[in-house]
Amino acid sequence: MLLFGKFYQLYSPKWVYLIAIVIFEIGSAVCGAAPNSTAFIIGRAVAGLGSAGAFSGTVIIIVHSVPLRKRPMYTGLMGGMFGIASVAGPLLGGLFTDKVSWRWCFYINLPIGAVTLVIVTFLLRINIPRKSTESLTMYQQFLKLDPLGTLCFMPSVICLLLALQWGGTTYAWSSGRIIALFVVFGILLIAFIAVQIWRKEEATVPPRIFVQRSVLSAFWFTICLGSSMMTIIYYLPLWFQAIKGVSAVKSGIMNLPMILSLVIGVIMSGGLVTAIGYYAPFMIGCCVLSSVGAGLLTTFQTDTGHAKWIGYQVIYGIGLGMGMQQGSVACQTVLSKADVPIGSSLIFFAQQLGGTIFIAVAQNIFTNKLTSGLQHIPGLDAANLAQVGATTIRDLVKDPNTLRLVLEVYNESVVKTYYIALAMSCVAILGALTIEWKSVKGQEKA
Repeated sequence: MLLFGKFYQLYSPKWVYLIAIVIFEIGSAVCGAAPNSTAFIIGRAVAGLGSAGAFSGTVIIIVHSVPLRKRPMYTGLMGGMFGIASVAGPLLGGLFTDKVSWRWCFYINLPIGAVTLVIVTFLLRINIPRKSTESLTMYQQFLKLDPLGTLCFMPSVICLLLALQWGGTTYAWSSGRIIALFVVFGILLIAFIAVQIWRKEEATVPPRIFVQRSVLSAFWFTICLGSSMMTIIYYLPLWFQAIKGVSAVKSGIMNLPMILSLVIGVIMSGGLVTAIGYYAPFMIGCCVLSSVGAGLLTTFQTDTGHAKWIGYQVIYGIGLGMGMQQGSVACQTVLSKADVPIGSSLIFFAQQLGGTIFIAVAQNIFTNKLTSGLQHIPGLDAANLAQVGATTIRDLVKDPNTLRLVLEVYNESVVKTYYIALAMSCVAILGALTIEWKSVKGQEKA
């Protein structure tokens, strides 16, 4: 996403957006036709690259098409579509897998992407100043993309994720592999920061943009909120599958209260920010409600009823929706239009990075808690049961008393991950309280 932010700053947003969609389509086609796991992984990587560009590009197109005072409403609608897609995607995926083939989970992107390409190509009109890169050679343009910074940053993130994923599960935290990964991550991160300071305006993330008060606050707020959101989105369906004994598709349906309330919160807050001008109050409200909702989710027991798991999801979802798009709106308000691509990409990157890191952290906590808890249940193959899917627990454990103990361990293990979401929702308030109180109704920076 950070690299695409640079592309959107240097080149025509329309054509960068179209190229991102084409890359996503190619990746989807490779995934659908993949003859083996290697081809599938490559396809996923290509599709992920394209989706990163398309996701951040949507905001850039809104920036060039809509005046600042109206953008919160449009970004709210975009966030609402994201919420709806979060529900529709897994449900359609399950339907395709059951009724047709898993390959159609990827093939379905091809006609949708083709229609999008036609609409954007012929209907989108963006009037932007002539880009400074048009007079540069290919090599000069390549240097403006900060290849050295990218070469430092991407491996550093990979090392961090591998360390968090493997530490305490595949390898001990004291293992040489894990220590080496953390050391390489630290060295590469320091190198990336040094490159950004050295490159200044030609850096992937120019320091003057990152240290701007609202951008820095929005980055912290968004990375915390993304961590909380993705942890709950990932582990709430697992609770339904393990504790309530439902299928993967049914667990997605039971997750609807949170997603629908999130959509309502995003659209409602977008409209209200457009009306009153200020986004900071909604960021504070987001932290309060999402913290309360996440805190209530940590009270889940094996016998928690419908009223509670629906109500708690609604509180958390509305809180999440209130703040989901505000970091991007803040960047658009305080940055010049030329800097918005970098700022917006930075915010969306924060959201994805936070989710990716803390899902790995949550997975580590969940696996360790589950394995240690199951080992205390007599007559049980703890290692084997910890590796099977949540939907197969009742098929493997027939004794009612043993099943009750297993479900209690599963409940405790899943709920432990909710504490991560609670903590991240709470510390997000630091970003909400330190952000500048600017109005989207003010004069937009050139």
